[in-house]
Parts: sequence; structure tokens; C-alpha cells
Amino acid sequence: MTATATRVLVLNSGSSSVKYQLLDMADGRRLAVGLVERIGEENSRLAHTPLATGGEKRETEGAIADHETALKSVAAELSADGLGLDSPQLAAIGHRVVHGGLRFTEPTVIDGAVLQEIERLVPVAPLHNPANITGIRTAQTLRPDLPQVAVFDTAFHSTMPEYAARYAIDVETADAHRVRRYGFHGTSHAYVSRRTAALLGKDPSEVNVIVLHLGNGASASAVAGGRCVDTSMGLTPLEGLVMGTRSGDIDPAVTFHLKRVAGMSADEIDELLNKKSGLLGLCGDNDMREIRRRIDEGDERAALAFDIYIHRLKKYIGAYYAVLGRVDAVVFTAGVGENAAPVREAAVAGLEELGLAVDAGLNAVRSDEPRLISPEYARVAVAVVPTDEELEIAQQTYALVSA
Repeated sequence: MTATATRVLVLNSGSSSVKYQLLDMADGRRLAVGLVERIGEENSRLAHTPLATGGEKRETEGAIADHETALKSVAAELSADGLGLDSPQLAAIGHRVVHGGLRFTEPTVIDGAVLQEIERLVPVAPLHNPANITGIRTAQTLRPDLPQVAVFDTAFHSTMPEYAARYAIDVETADAHRVRRYGFHGTSHAYVSRRTAALLGKDPSEVNVIVLHLGNGASASAVAGGRCVDTSMGLTPLEGLVMGTRSGDIDPAVTFHLKRVAGMSADEIDELLNKKSGLLGLCGDNDMREIRRRIDEGDERAALAFDIYIHRLKKYIGAYYAVLGRVDAVVFTAGVGENAAPVREAAVAGLEELGLAVDAGLNAVRSDEPRLISPEYARVAVAVVPTDEELEIAQQTYALVSA
């Protein structure tokens, strides 16, 4: 890497999409952001915004057959702005990889052995790791000389003690099939917990934080002195909080019951719990804005879905308060956490004995900046901290290749 190579391209490859950002780590500036969606369909869409030049967002529609074609289209868009992948200023490409298992607990330069291990983890991340692998391989063909770095969603949670990470099932069976709690959204939880400590004017090692990452996927974590000690997602991202389309915590015997009584296959039950449950299953909507609109119009089904969502959220706040023993802050992040004031208010309501309270005026403020929404008298800070997973991936990638 040359001294002038300070740019990092961050790729987040999904099953039918690629999100990307190009950042200059010399000053943290975003040079370009974009999204390719509906890959493999006739109506694929690429949206690209060249922030470095202050240009307008460019959108193109038309068939994009596969991830290789998608990334070549991204490379062409970047080149049109003078930010091409052939630039000597590009230091590395950072990839979000959802599942790193027990082996990958740090950002890792990708070689053949690393890629093989990521492939071996596909059975425990069948919806995510294959798409991540496709993105890595395609990027390698475009820039085979450039360091490719994997940053793992599970890495931040690898500090969980064994009593938090293990399920209470036969140890030999669990170990043989890698069955344990791994946790996800780790880059978000890492970034937000550090930013919360800074907001409080303290070092992360001095602060205990409950992080609530609330988007269409949702997870909670208990972070003690900068280290994750518990998190709500488990072997897969299905466990834990009520989410947009995922059920979250459920009696495992429900799956056996549905197989025996409803005659559902394993694949049908998997689709039910991952894609047809959560808020969508409860009320037919997984957009919190639409649910709140329906509640305001007196829709009882939407109101019940909201109450179930909040009830589960409160249970995790209380549980992680007990795990940590002392809590300095409860922080909301991601799409719902950052934008849905009623969710924040309802999640904290009734927890005054735990030192938690929300100031209605502060909670109503919309901002892209980290901020406190608790009154001055509150014993525990309540905060909103916008997440930045791409910046976290870029920072970890650049730190590794610089070293």
C-alpha cells in the first residue's frame, strides 16, 4: 500500500443486492455511495451518488444478471466520477461478512483458506454468507492485486462468556454442528457503543451500555466496558426481539407442532418464521411508520402488534440491566431506533425505578447527530446514536491494511 492510498471501498453483498460506499480514510469523507438492487431480475436498479463531486444521484434501470455484472456496473459509475477501482489511491476493499463462526473474531485479509472457511460456515448462515462470498470473488477478479478484507458481523460478540454463548443442549451435539449463540449486527453494536461512550465524555472501558439496534432486523446487546457480554440474536439472526418479518424468541416446539399438526415442511416453517412473522405476521405491515399511522386511526391489530414489539423490547432492557448490574446508558439506533420517537418513549415507559426516563421534547427532535433524550435528573442516560456500519467496516479494513 502506498502512502497516498487512503481510500476504502466497502461492499455489502446481499442475495439480490449490493450496497457500497467509497470512503477516504485520511479524513473520513464519503466519496460515493450507492445501491444495486433486484439483481437477476429484468427491472434491476442501480442508484449512485458521487458525493466527492457534489453531483446528483444517478439512477439506471434494466436487467443486471448477476453480482459480477453488478460490481462491474458499480466500477463503471465510480470511474465516471474519477474514482475508479484502478485508482492508486484505493488501499483495500472491505467486505461485510455476516457469519465468522468462532474462528474469525477480528477483521481478516481474505486468502484462499479464509474464503474456504467462510464457505464452510454457509450451513449456519445460508441466507447471507453465499451472497457475501459472491461479492468477494467478484471483487477479487476486478482487483486481484488489492487487499480484500472481511469484517464479520459476529466478531464483536465473540467476547461473550461461555455461559451466555452456549445453549443448554448436549455439548457433543452442539460442538459437532457449531450450535451456539453467535450474535449479529456486530459492526453496528461496536460503533454505537463507542460513540455512546464519547457522547457521555468517557472512555468505552468505563461505560456499560445497552444497545438497541432496531431496524427491519433488530437486536439488543449488553456491552460492559467496551466488550459484548450478551446479545439477543443467536445461531442465526432469527432469535431475540420481534422484527419486521422475523418472529424473534419462540418456543422451539412450535416447529414440531407445525410439522405434525399443519403438515408444514422444514423449509415452509423456516420461511414462516423468517419472512412471514414479526410485525408483518402480526398486522400485515412491517413498516413502523405505517403501523403508527394505523394505530392513530384506531386499528386494533396494529396496536396489538406494537404492544407485542414493545413488550419484548422491555424484557430485553430489563434482562440486560440485570446482566450488567450497572447501566450508564440505553441507546437506540438503526432505522426504527433513530426515527421512531413513539418506540423509544414506549420502550422506556414504566422503567423509572431503573433510573430510565425520556424527555418528551428531546425525544421529538429529529437529528442525524448523536444526542441524549433523557432529562437531566435521569440516573441512566437514554440516547439516540445513528449507526454507521460502513464507516466501521472501512475503519477496521484500513487499520488492518495500514498495519
